[in-house]
Amino acid sequence: MAPAADAAKYAAALRAPPHVTTLRLRAGLLYTGDREIENGWLLARDGMIVEVGSGPPPPADEVVDEPSCLAMPGLVNAHDHMYQWATRGYVPDGTLFEWLRALYPVWARIDAESVRAAGRAAMARLLLGGCTLSSDHHYVFPRGATGLFEALVDSARELGLRFHPCRGSMSLGESKGGLPPDSVVEEEDAILADVEAKIQSHHDPRPGSMCRVVVAPCSPFSVTPQLMRDSAELARKHGVRLHTHVAETLDEERFCLERFGKRPVELMEDLGWAGEDVWYAHAIHLSDSEIESVAAARTGVAHCPSSNMRLGAGICRVADLVRAGARVGLGVDGSASNEDANLAVEAHQALLLARARSASPQALDARTAWRLATKGGAECLGRDDCGSLETGKCADVACFRIDDLAHTGMADPLAGLALAPPSRAQTVVVNGRVVVREGRLLTGDEVQIAREIGATSARLRG
Repeated sequence: MAPAADAAKYAAALRAPPHVTTLRLRAGLLYTGDREIENGWLLARDGMIVEVGSGPPPPADEVVDEPSCLAMPGLVNAHDHMYQWATRGYVPDGTLFEWLRALYPVWARIDAESVRAAGRAAMARLLLGGCTLSSDHHYVFPRGATGLFEALVDSARELGLRFHPCRGSMSLGESKGGLPPDSVVEEEDAILADVEAKIQSHHDPRPGSMCRVVVAPCSPFSVTPQLMRDSAELARKHGVRLHTHVAETLDEERFCLERFGKRPVELMEDLGWAGEDVWYAHAIHLSDSEIESVAAARTGVAHCPSSNMRLGAGICRVADLVRAGARVGLGVDGSASNEDANLAVEAHQALLLARARSASPQALDARTAWRLATKGGAECLGRDDCGSLETGKCADVACFRIDDLAHTGMADPLAGLALAPPSRAQTVVVNGRVVVREGRLLTGDEVQIAREIGATSARLRG
C-alpha cells in the first residue's frame, strides 16, 4: 500500500491525463510470449501495438524506460468473483459446500455500494500485480438490490482495467433441491431478460474492446438445466461467450450423479455447454475421456490453483489438458477462497502443483505457466487481440523488476519470476495507457480504496 507520504507525489497522476497517441516502452528484457528480446521495445498507437523491436527505439509522445525490468504481456484473469473481496477470511478450514453455506447469508446483504468497494479493491490488486484483462463472475443478486453489475463495469472503467463482466445467476434454491438459500436466487425469466439488457447496454465486440459481457449461470447445483439451455441460446443469439463452474469438487460430482444421472462435464455437453465460445472454471475432476472431449470441443478451462488448495477441492490435471491441446488459462477465483488476487502467484502455484501431481519436474515448465497466465487466459475469454506482445495486438504490458533482492542474479529471469513470484509490478500498461508506475496505482487512491473495503467488510460482518 502506498504510504501517506507518497500521496503528493502521485496526486497529479490521479487527475485526468492528457491524450497520448503513441507510447514507447523499453525494457531490459522483453518477452513477447514467443521470444525474448534483450533491450527490446514496443511502440503503441491509440492503444494497439504497431511495432516491436530492438536497437534504437522510435520517438513517441510518451516514453517508458524500464532497464531493470522484464516486460511481458499483461496477465489475464480467467475467473474471479470480485464482490467476495469484502468477505475474505471466512471459513478458513471448510470445504466448498461448507464455505458456500456459511457465506450465502452474508452475500444476501450485498448492495451496489459494497460491490463497488469490493470491485475497486479487487481490480486495484489485480492491476498492481500486472493483470490487464480480467473476467468477473458475479452471480449473487439479492432481492431489491440494484446497480450491482453497473458498479463493477464503472469501477473497471475508472481504474483502467480491460474487463469481461460475467452476468451470473442462481435460480435453484434449497426449496427446489439446490444448494443456495431461496433468498439469493432469482426467477429465470427475470434473469434472462436482465442478461439480455446487460449485453445490449455494455457489450462491445470490436477489436480492442475494453468491455465484453459474458453469460454465466453459476453452477449445476444452483441453476436448472432449463436455465442452462436458455442461457446458451441467448448467448449465441448475441454472439457472446459462456462461462460456468464445472467439476470443481467431488460433492458437485455426487450432486450431478444423484440429481441428473450424469457427471458434470457430460451434463454440460448435453445442455449445449461445450465449444469454442465456452470456458469452465476449475474442471478438476475429469476422466481421461473428458479431457479429450474438452480439448476436442475447444472448450476452455480456467485453472485456479490457490483456491483449489485453499478449499481442498483437488488438483486440476493441467499438464494432461495442455498435452491434449485444451485451451487453459489461470484465475485467482473469488477472494473469499483466495485471500490475494495475484496472477503471478497463480502461475507459480500452477507450475508447482502440476509437478506435485505427476511427481515430475517436467510436468509443467515456467514458460508454459506464463503462457497460461497470458495467452491461455486470453483464448478462454475469446480475445485474439490480447495475450502476446505483437504488432496488431492490444498494448497491454506488465513490467516486473529483475534487479531486486528476490530476482537479481537469476540465471533465467523468466523462470525466476515464476519460481519467485513478484508481489507487485513495476509498471503496467493497459490499452496503451500507464496505469501503474513505480509499483503505485495511478488511476485510483490505494489508501482510500483500502479504507472503503475495510469499512464495507466490517459492515457485512455486523
